[in-house]
Amino acid sequence: MLTQVKDRLARLTLWQGVLLGVLAAGLYATVLRFAKGLGAVTHLSDQFPWGLWIGFDILVGVGLAAGGFVIAATVHVFRMERYEAIARPAVLTAFLGYVLVIVALLFDLGLPYRIWHPLVMWNPHSVMFEVAWCVTLYTTVLFLEFTPLVFERFGLKKPLRFMRAVYVPLVIVGVLLSTLHQSSLGSLYVIVPDKLHGLWYSPLLPVFFFLTAVAGGLAMTIFESFMSFRAFGKRLEPELLSGLGRVAVVVLGVYALIKGQDLAARGNLGLIFQVTPESVLFWGEVGLGVLLPMVLFALPKVRASERGLFFAALLTVMGFILNRLNVAVTGMAASSGVTYIPSWMEFAVTASIVGAGFVLFALAVKYLPIFPKEELPPEGVDPVLLRRRPALSRGVLAALWGLMLVGIVGVALSTPESVLAGPAEAAEATAVAREPETLRLPPPYTFPASGESPGPVVFDHEVHAMAADNQCKACHASLFRLTEPGTPVSGKLTYEAVHEGALCASCHDGKTAFAVDEDCSNCHGQ
Repeated sequence: MLTQVKDRLARLTLWQGVLLGVLAAGLYATVLRFAKGLGAVTHLSDQFPWGLWIGFDILVGVGLAAGGFVIAATVHVFRMERYEAIARPAVLTAFLGYVLVIVALLFDLGLPYRIWHPLVMWNPHSVMFEVAWCVTLYTTVLFLEFTPLVFERFGLKKPLRFMRAVYVPLVIVGVLLSTLHQSSLGSLYVIVPDKLHGLWYSPLLPVFFFLTAVAGGLAMTIFESFMSFRAFGKRLEPELLSGLGRVAVVVLGVYALIKGQDLAARGNLGLIFQVTPESVLFWGEVGLGVLLPMVLFALPKVRASERGLFFAALLTVMGFILNRLNVAVTGMAASSGVTYIPSWMEFAVTASIVGAGFVLFALAVKYLPIFPKEELPPEGVDPVLLRRRPALSRGVLAALWGLMLVGIVGVALSTPESVLAGPAEAAEATAVAREPETLRLPPPYTFPASGESPGPVVFDHEVHAMAADNQCKACHASLFRLTEPGTPVSGKLTYEAVHEGALCASCHDGKTAFAVDEDCSNCHGQ
């Protein structure tokens, strides 16, 4: 027995050894986290409660699994059956991705044994409640979409016929659920306009999260096909993946256009030209992760090349990951007043979850009909030997590392000295020199007036923000819509509603502020 173990260890490749080391480190951090709590393994705090495990494990994991609903809808709803060859791997990736997202959530929850509470303790006014239910239901749908592979493997014909009969309705439900929570993850950050940096905060965050998830899912499908060939001998489908690249051009283009218009409309376009850590990382996200792959995918020569497709998809995936980390970590850092750098155990847990995903994918490919049999490597042949060519040329790799080095240097040069100093010096510098970021407010808004009105009513955001201590939610949480100026959350803006104590009169009641019926000129005609 000991001899067999030694023989197996001797046959381990470098990457298998690295994987074992990562899993061992993750196991150690897991035991410590559940034995001693979050404080023993993370650098999170009350000022910065969401870090790497939310930004990467949850937001990135859910987004990169979007290829499942995109490809499933393409094949089974829109009847583009030529993409059926990559539908099974995409569904497998999505199913494993969502299962691992739930596992990662157990690490981040302070009381993980209460993860089932949203299912029975309903709070329909909470965005997190909607996300929890959609993730639970979509994971269930993915499990049902995955079961035909198990039934086919074990020759269970009756269950297989039943699942095939209900497969299309399942896919439609899955598309609906995935669309809802992909966008709802962005809604989690819409409620923090005074905390999220202006380069990423927008009322359109749900739209941005959905578009980037679709682009990331398409890119992940291309990336997965390339790596599957290298690992399992699965041949690339050049025409199919080239089609995905053309769709990615459109999605990335739409995202870049809306993002640019949104920054300009909110007066934040100038922030991208300031030398700050946020602007450097924003350029890394948009420049390398959106604009460059959009150009590459648009070139026929790139789409006709396996390496070109892989490189463009890799850039898109990296840009997607950086986008989610920028929203969850970079964009929230300045307003928190603290510096958050994940501990090595946070990295270990994240890396071990990713490693577990690779192991589970490999086992599924080995024992289930994920790929056609004729495309798997012959028995006893190491699939890695089937392709010795490097994924990228040396010149491309050198250019990529050079760009990453430039980004690191840019972040280092633009990082405040208080971050680079020791804890004591940083605290002193923060207390003396650091000023809170100025809240960017819309210009004064003029409410529409009826013919019987004594004059227009101009709402000055700066005056009211000072009175409300910069708490935008004082009005936008329940009175007026954040994305539609002058529009109440419910009902209509009328004279009767205001003078009955609703809307503006909620504060202008003679106690919090002057009463609405005190003097008409206080509001009208100013």
